[in-house]
Amino acid sequence: MSDRPSDPTLAVPPHAVHRALPAATRQRARIATMALFFIAGMMYASWGVHVPTVRDKFHLSAALLSYALFAVAGGSIAAMTILGGWIARAGTRRACLTGGLTMSVCGALILVVPYYWMLLVVLAAFGVGMATLDVAMNAEASAVEEAIGRPIMSALHGMFSLGGMAGAAIGGVLLARGMAPALHLLLTSLVAALVLFVSCPAVLPHVPHATHGEHAKTGNRWRTPALWALGGIALIALIAEGAMYDWATVYMRDVVVSTPALASAAYAAFSGGMAAARFAGDAVRARFGAPQLVFVSASLACAGMIGALLLPFSFSALTGFTLMGLGLANMMPVLFAAAARVKGIHAAEGLAHVAGIAYFGLLFGPVVIGGITQVTNLTVGLAVVALCAALVAFTGPKVLRRLGV
Repeated sequence: MSDRPSDPTLAVPPHAVHRALPAATRQRARIATMALFFIAGMMYASWGVHVPTVRDKFHLSAALLSYALFAVAGGSIAAMTILGGWIARAGTRRACLTGGLTMSVCGALILVVPYYWMLLVVLAAFGVGMATLDVAMNAEASAVEEAIGRPIMSALHGMFSLGGMAGAAIGGVLLARGMAPALHLLLTSLVAALVLFVSCPAVLPHVPHATHGEHAKTGNRWRTPALWALGGIALIALIAEGAMYDWATVYMRDVVVSTPALASAAYAAFSGGMAAARFAGDAVRARFGAPQLVFVSASLACAGMIGALLLPFSFSALTGFTLMGLGLANMMPVLFAAAARVKGIHAAEGLAHVAGIAYFGLLFGPVVIGGITQVTNLTVGLAVVALCAALVAFTGPKVLRRLGV
């Protein structure tokens, strides 16, 4: 499948070419990108549903299971480190298809491989495919935003959240009805592959950089201060987000001393807040600008976390976690959109750089909270989340204004 325009001598900015495409073409690209975000969330959630299944199938201790989980994260971070340049050259259409099919094939193999070492290889490759699709579809989202002339990044990340909710819910229903776990992952992978084959032809065509002039200048992303600044802010935001996913339920159970049902509601409150805010975030960004959106969102998250910690009661804690979800929801969409627009750097390389830094926060944030909790208590540990939100509110708008976002 060719990802190149018919005229290789085209020497204008890629987004200018995309804006010149027919409205119907740009609309198809938007719908295709929504589908890509949805199936990415669906596949990741479907794998998450089967973490206990993997543990039981291979009789894993907690340490061996953690190595398996780290294989996915390690594969993702490695891919973001080395594949940004390839995505920039190959184009988002080819990269989305390659990364998505790798993710789908590996997802189907997770519960089929007979040995633990094979599982680690498959999970690492799953992480590589997931990260390749992640960077490529976010680069495509940036191009579609420019092509249609209005923000859509937050809504696309909302589609990822919906895909995750659908993947987890459907997986739970099918497993409860007796479907074999390996069959469930196979069917999910087949659906994802089908969506990829249908959607990728509608992805915007790749426009290579001109061979001369202003748009030929591409910098070294490792030496670009703006990308390091965006990556640092994203890392801090994902420390807070990762901590909420892993520790909110524990806080409800151990500190609030709630019932198991209410403890589970903490995760739902946070996730629901994130999904709702992502579908509203684009309109707010278009009306007030990215710096204002980040400031208000991070301040809201900080206030929500402080309220949950100072008032450890069921209603106030759930309200606080919902505010956390509302506040953190648009951090990654806004920062990724900014990374794709850093001057002199291809969108895919900028996204890969920022995402690679950020995902360290998602990986190590819960561990940091756990270490602080071990030494003090969980309330003090989760105070780090409020501090992270405050840091984003203080630094994020300054960096975005400096970049002219």
